[in-house]
Amino acid sequence: MKIRGSLRAQALSRLMGLCFLTACAVLGAQAQTAPKYKFDPDWPKSLPSKWKLGGVTGLAVDKDDNVWVLDRPNDLRDTELHAAKNPPTAECCTRPPSMIHIDKEGNVIGSFTPEQPQGHGMAVDSKGFVYLGQFTVRKYDPKTGKLVGEAPRAPDMPPGGGGGEAGAALNPDPSRGGPGPLGTFPAPPPRRPDPAEVAAFREKYPPTTPMIVQNIEEIRLDEPAHELYATDAYLGGRVMVFDLDTLAFKRGWGAYGKPLSEISTNDADRAYTPGGPMPKEFKGHLTLNISNDGLVYAADRNANRIQVTTKEGKFLKEFILAPNTGEGGSTGGVAFSPDKAQRFLYISDLTNNCIWFLNREDGKVVGKLGSAGQNGGQFFGLHMIAVDSKGHIYTGEVQNGERVQRFVPVK
Repeated sequence: MKIRGSLRAQALSRLMGLCFLTACAVLGAQAQTAPKYKFDPDWPKSLPSKWKLGGVTGLAVDKDDNVWVLDRPNDLRDTELHAAKNPPTAECCTRPPSMIHIDKEGNVIGSFTPEQPQGHGMAVDSKGFVYLGQFTVRKYDPKTGKLVGEAPRAPDMPPGGGGGEAGAALNPDPSRGGPGPLGTFPAPPPRRPDPAEVAAFREKYPPTTPMIVQNIEEIRLDEPAHELYATDAYLGGRVMVFDLDTLAFKRGWGAYGKPLSEISTNDADRAYTPGGPMPKEFKGHLTLNISNDGLVYAADRNANRIQVTTKEGKFLKEFILAPNTGEGGSTGGVAFSPDKAQRFLYISDLTNNCIWFLNREDGKVVGKLGSAGQNGGQFFGLHMIAVDSKGHIYTGEVQNGERVQRFVPVK
């Protein structure tokens, strides 16, 4: 009897072990399964007044799941503005506003063009105020387009900086296009600054400068903490945190969470070869997002990596994505899956023209969406990404794409 009981106990133990392993395997498979999406050809609707979008340099979903789009009107060319001529010489097109508000059904429900028409990076708060990256972070009332605040910035531009998107004024003749830095016909390259000029500028504005220096790459809001996060392009990129109410500077850090005082001014420390060792400093085009559990995910696009820190800048871990990607880099915008735990990172890739799905815990790739091309659902210059509360993905393109698209989750 004891033998039979022992055998039954062993069999039961094995069965329970098998069930446990099966459950673990199922849970593991679920954790590794990439979200599935399909392209939505019905969003957005045709833009009013014969507008044609320029390159999309900002994208944000508001509290009502409507979408704000920041585009570059200067990307349009003379050949795209026939309808703005007097008299018109073709049915399309006209120059769009810089800011366009689109609802869930794809209808334009608002727009404005601020005095400074272009920029890079944007966010919108729960009260509806819009924050644009224009040399610094500027806060606008979207109902009037009036500037109501701005973060401090250095009074001088870096040698050869030029201002990027924010430095281009619109032609007073609406039928004339602009030089658009990333459009069909690229603008002339900026002047290469003299090393002595660069050294003098960095001495005048050290890494600890508590102001925006150079251009803005990204803006994110942490409303519960009353904080605004911005990344500027200075010295390869800095994470800068400001008070959301006063826009006063609070703190900042560089690669691997190092304090601003420890950021190197030696460009050799941000040198990077695709597939090679990671640079000591951020390489360039730094974006970020903040998870529900209070972690900051900073994407260093030109170094094909994402660094994870606390809100105070303590470095936790680093994910490397498509490391052999060359000029342009793979790690663009950062978004999260809509589940409460935010199990997945959604990363827009400008160079490979796809969206990568990563496990947020370990950074492992579990899938991707899209490919290079100009058909619906493909990308040509995938630049911006945003996700609403229902899990819809919104994308914005520069280069020859110059459009916004929506992708709907499928079971």
